[in-house]
Amino acid sequence: MDSTTRDPAGAKRAAGYKAAEMVKDGMVIGLGTGSTVMYTMERLSQRIKKGLAISGIPTSFQTAMRAREYGIPLTTLDDHPVIDLAIDGADEVDPQLRLIKGRGAAHTREKCVAAAAHRFIVVVDEQKMVARLDGLVPVEIVPFAIRPVMDQLQNMGCTPVLREGVKKDGPVITDNGNFIIDARFKKITKPEKLEAAIGLIPGVVESGLFCGFTHKTTVIIGGEKRCRIIP
Repeated sequence: MDSTTRDPAGAKRAAGYKAAEMVKDGMVIGLGTGSTVMYTMERLSQRIKKGLAISGIPTSFQTAMRAREYGIPLTTLDDHPVIDLAIDGADEVDPQLRLIKGRGAAHTREKCVAAAAHRFIVVVDEQKMVARLDGLVPVEIVPFAIRPVMDQLQNMGCTPVLREGVKKDGPVITDNGNFIIDARFKKITKPEKLEAAIGLIPGVVESGLFCGFTHKTTVIIGGEKRCRIIP
């Protein structure tokens, strides 16, 4: 049993803190959604108290609320359409650094911020590293088109399931006011083509496949004693 298995929280903290150390004074950075990025913001807060000057663009209401608690100044893509780097987590990372994201239902804003960034830093623990991307792909859709979108996804060979809320009756509502469909594919052989095909369905806002950022992606894999960085 390795250290990441014994202490997954410690691994996430290590990855999040390492990413925070890559932030330089004066940067505008994207702040992803999820538990590992919360550790990044925790460390950034400590650095801000010592004089670091940065601005962050949050990818969800949750991240914005936590960033304000940590004293991280916030801005928007309207004010900064091109940013220095984005820091985010992932649900799966394959050897080509392609990702699946979206279990936190924030992948549309996360993809917008990642696209705007010169560099994309992905913070994960070892369990998120996979030999190939697995079958569950979150898809954000406009509620008006739920039935035809689910039918077209099913025709593509998946089992689409509307994501239901927790402690709430009915579907999950994203920060953009949309629904999430979790599309379970038996096998994903060509992630780039699947991402493009899902994006062409009318009513789809964005999928959780992130295949277009590999050229600027750095993955930090947290461990109890040290972090691995790829590439």
